[in-house]
Amino acid sequence: MLRIACPHCGVRDEFEFRYRGDASVLRPSGEAGAEAFHAYVYDRANPAGWHLEWWQHVAGCRQVLKVVRHTVSHMIHAVGLPGDELAPPEAGS
Repeated sequence: MLRIACPHCGVRDEFEFRYRGDASVLRPSGEAGAEAFHAYVYDRANPAGWHLEWWQHVAGCRQVLKVVRHTVSHMIHAVGLPGDELAPPEAGS
């Protein structure tokens, strides 16, 4: 089970949270064509390694959080608020 350290509520079990998607994907501008929006909504890489994700604390403060999680080990490196600059650890860490 994942243990996510909510900045507002402290460390909580994953069942209090809902995965909200890939936080590294940027929405295309309004002038972008249909293909760009199709790719934004449907095309996703399936990385093995560190990944930047959105999670919502639905059974707590209801805040959306940014989480750096390893997709193989499920280890959580960092948790922050949407405006925070989070990065995966350096290679070999």
